[in-house]
Amino acid sequence: MAVARVRSAASEARLAGLVLPQGGAWLTAARGAALDRLTAMGLPGRRDEYWRYTDPTTLVAADPVPAALYDRGDEAPAFDAIDRLTLVFTDGVFDAAASDDLSLTGVEIVRLADAGARDIHWARELYGVLEARGQSPVARPLAALNSATATDGVLIRVTGKAAKPVSLVYRHAATSSDAVLHHCIKLEPGADFTLLESGPGAARFNTVTEVEIADGAAFHHIRTQGRDHERRVATHLFARLDANCRFKTFTLTANGVLTRNEAVVELLGDDSIAHIAGAAMGDGGFHHDDTVFITHDAERCESRQVFKKVLRHGAQGVFQGKILVKQGAQKTDGYQISQSLLLDDDCQFLAKPELEIYADDVKCSHGSTSGAIDDTALFYLRSRGVPEKTAQALLVQAFLVEAIEEIEDAAIAEDIRDRLQGWLARRMG
Repeated sequence: MAVARVRSAASEARLAGLVLPQGGAWLTAARGAALDRLTAMGLPGRRDEYWRYTDPTTLVAADPVPAALYDRGDEAPAFDAIDRLTLVFTDGVFDAAASDDLSLTGVEIVRLADAGARDIHWARELYGVLEARGQSPVARPLAALNSATATDGVLIRVTGKAAKPVSLVYRHAATSSDAVLHHCIKLEPGADFTLLESGPGAARFNTVTEVEIADGAAFHHIRTQGRDHERRVATHLFARLDANCRFKTFTLTANGVLTRNEAVVELLGDDSIAHIAGAAMGDGGFHHDDTVFITHDAERCESRQVFKKVLRHGAQGVFQGKILVKQGAQKTDGYQISQSLLLDDDCQFLAKPELEIYADDVKCSHGSTSGAIDDTALFYLRSRGVPEKTAQALLVQAFLVEAIEEIEDAAIAEDIRDRLQGWLARRMG
């Protein structure tokens, strides 16, 4: 009973000020259903199993904790050298003046704010649907909160091979901004699409992205988070794959007070592939949480979870990853690895890998390690004239390479490596 009372108090404080946005019939119904889910489950607390390692207090509070604006100096924006269609959101509101035209060959793009005013839109079959499916067996209240309250975002339908990536740029302009964005992406059979995301978004930022991938389609997602030191972020990525699909997502995170990235993926068609990877680097008050749930519900599917974290000066890292193989999902190949590199004795890495298997012809594995920089490798580099800090930076890069290799596009992968090297140069000298 004590747990229920704590959750109810937290829910009442946040829900008391909520007024559901108005919209067309389909969006109003979806928001109402999401609010019903949220009311039934309550907002998360530290006693909830999947929040025991991450304190959600500042994410569920009625008001966000102010976050100072970060001066980027001479750092180039992420993906600046990539040919892309750029859509800008400032503190959760679409900035048309800073964005490109929404026209792109093979892609239909519309704002949620515009489509939501209509009574009928293709997104009614997707908005909040995958989020609702993802609430079982693990409740994800912040995602339901997003579906209930989001007023902006993009709805993207891909009918063929996109001419170039779509880049969502999130800008933080007000110290007390509280942004909620909801994106829906639908890939038709045989489509191919790359989504890029970058920027802090707001002092407190809550995003949901729902992705439906039809037969033979491919979805690539690359995201950078940082370097605003005081930001708090909760992201949710829900994906549903049909047959012969490819789904790949990679996230690079640098700094931030609190980051929680959740991914929920369902493999429902035979011979599909889902790869989820991330590299996180932080120090001081940095807390970074990757929570992943992959369901295999078809034959001959492959999933990979690859997460690497570099921590120092009291930083904390969390990994909670689960592979569920349902009965009949034969020939499943599931792989999961989470590793941390602790650069001093004050850091902490908490891992909870899980396998739940109901099929008898599968190949599944998981592993988790924590450790310091290898002294032998460091001595080898030092003995060949490499300065100590340079040697440490090289070993950190080598540690993170497995996660970065999940990015297929060579130009995007190079951009990620450049950002990694910049962080190492600033932090390690």
